[in-house]
Amino acid sequence: MSVESRNNAISVENVTKIYRLYDKPVDRLKEALSITHKNYHRDFYALNGISFDVKKGETVGIIGTNGSGKSTILKIITGVLTPTTGKVQVAGVISALLELGAGFNSDYTGIENIYMNGTMMGFSRKEMDAKLQDILDFADIGDFVYQPVKTYSSGMFVRLAFALAINVEPEILIVDEALSVGDVFFQAKCYRRMEEIRKNGTTILMVTHDMGAIIKYCDRVVVLNKGNFIAQGEPGHMVDLYKKILANQMDQVDEELQSLTEEAFQNDFSGEEVLKKKKSSSKQEGRMKDKMVVNPNRTEYGDGRAEIVDFGLLDERGNLTNLLLKGEMFTIKERIHFNTSIQNPIFTYTIKDKRGADLTGTNTMYEGADVRAVKNGDEYEVEFCQKMTLQGGEYLLSMSCTGFENGEHVVYHRLYDIASITVISNKNTVGVYDMESQVSLTLHKAE
Repeated sequence: MSVESRNNAISVENVTKIYRLYDKPVDRLKEALSITHKNYHRDFYALNGISFDVKKGETVGIIGTNGSGKSTILKIITGVLTPTTGKVQVAGVISALLELGAGFNSDYTGIENIYMNGTMMGFSRKEMDAKLQDILDFADIGDFVYQPVKTYSSGMFVRLAFALAINVEPEILIVDEALSVGDVFFQAKCYRRMEEIRKNGTTILMVTHDMGAIIKYCDRVVVLNKGNFIAQGEPGHMVDLYKKILANQMDQVDEELQSLTEEAFQNDFSGEEVLKKKKSSSKQEGRMKDKMVVNPNRTEYGDGRAEIVDFGLLDERGNLTNLLLKGEMFTIKERIHFNTSIQNPIFTYTIKDKRGADLTGTNTMYEGADVRAVKNGDEYEVEFCQKMTLQGGEYLLSMSCTGFENGEHVVYHRLYDIASITVISNKNTVGVYDMESQVSLTLHKAE
């Protein structure tokens, strides 16, 4: 065994999982009884030749659209499923948060289920005695722990299951969307506990749709799509790649993958200087929106007298990106082409939450900007620069060019929900945005 292999907690080698799909239930029987071995099924590749490693003490995220095979690979790693071909090697004791409470007996009390599941994980009664109080404190369901779990609310059930799984000091923790359960305070407690065991050297493999958590906690990210391995690498870059897949911008995904391959080749064989030169020359070429994750199903309308021909979202370092850090400055940039003369155009942007509620926004009229009259063929380039104070999460960006004519509001061009914004935060407060409170404390000790 090589040194590199000994450093791996999980090794996935060329794993394929094929399911047989039948149009009708009777076709399964026909195939089983067929003398000529005629096939009545078609093969569905849930996974197709997937390979990656997770090093000991590393936190790795797996992301991808629904149906990409994320949960399937986790179930194969934990032994719930068997691969059709390929192999998985695991070095360490696994605690899996796949289907929370799947091993619970509904007629047993919470306490009885804790001990029963502890035994199934290989712990003695004495070892579980030592862990019991930590589990009860974490679950915080009070005297319900002495009642049959079939009497629990869904929230209490999840709290107990999570408390058990995360407090058994696993060498490897596998998490599948489990951190999206419960109220916001319980989720925060789960993340804090996960951060503790991560710092203690536990290997973590996680699947989640929370891109903020992926970027905050993961050392490396694996991207899957429709059962195929797409790429692995630094979290921010991989999340951008995933968002392009989500927006069905596969041409851009292919270009990025080609770029990654070329960069790796040049870094290996041509030195870092060549790579730096290539990056600097290509950083801002072409249209801004081509480097953004754009909503393919956006709504747009207007009378056509103006057109938003390009736009971009730039972080504090001037990089075009859909990912912004809370607390940093960012810029929304728009380029508008005019097809006729307009006396007083107004340029706007709005940021909404996923439910469509307006959270913030402004326009050049509110800001008192000096916008001059335009003629046919003119173009305006507009920049809105501000600090990101929204909480970590997913948001939607809209923008428009409007005006007032004869007392009436006129829309020349409006783009609704044109792009997503992912805000990454290491400190979320209550509500939609951060008041950026400054805290001071004075302790008066008892005499």
